[in-house]
Amino acid sequence: MGNQPSLNVKSKIWIELEDEVVFGIGRIRLFEAIEKTGSMSQAAALLGMSYRAAWGKITATEERLQLQLVERQPGNRKSGTVLTAAGKDLLHRYSQFQHEAKELVDQSFEKHLGELLSHLKQYSHNENE
Repeated sequence: MGNQPSLNVKSKIWIELEDEVVFGIGRIRLFEAIEKTGSMSQAAALLGMSYRAAWGKITATEERLQLQLVERQPGNRKSGTVLTAAGKDLLHRYSQFQHEAKELVDQSFEKHLGELLSHLKQYSHNENE
């Protein structure tokens, strides 16, 4: 009786410019890791990607948006990469967008397909009797 079915809708949203990724969940994780560590190499390691791949993603996004999003601090590779004001702003705005989009998808799912969960609960209840 304790096994209640749970339907969840999943969605992924990313932004493209001329079929090239500009920003999405992978970039968010990378930006957040840079914020947390202050280091591109540590951020890349945290996400299980190479330093070169991480810089490639950042550089591609900067070129596509024509914005400087990260800044290398003079010093060593271990500590010295920070988000610029534009990078912090993009991270903040995209995170808000992602959160709102998820809420809207959840609401739309409930509105259009919520009866599926009712059906499953009823089916599950009948099975347990």
